[in-house]
Amino acid sequence: MTKPIEWLGDSLDVVREFSETGRYHTGRELRRVQSGEMPTDWKPMITIGRGVAEIRIHAENEYRIIYIAKFVEALYVLHSFTKKSQQTSKQDIALAEKRYKELQWERAKK
Repeated sequence: MTKPIEWLGDSLDVVREFSETGRYHTGRELRRVQSGEMPTDWKPMITIGRGVAEIRIHAENEYRIIYIAKFVEALYVLHSFTKKSQQTSKQDIALAEKRYKELQWERAKK
């Protein structure tokens, strides 16, 4: 079964600004996750939350997709961005954390 993708905040708009190659690889990697497989290049982002991971896309630029797929109803893309330095910026991590907390709050209301 393929999970639907829920794009939080401006994450979809940001992916639309990736290069053509970046968008292609983003789609392929997210399709793998939707189908229950692991992305080809990823790392856990436990500082953001349990089950949160980052897909690494290597194209003309370095692109990142922070997501959580542990919930049965959907794959949630918390944040997407073009990585500009060796270390993920504190702003990018803070934004993903904020969206994850908001997601948890919304899910608790249901």
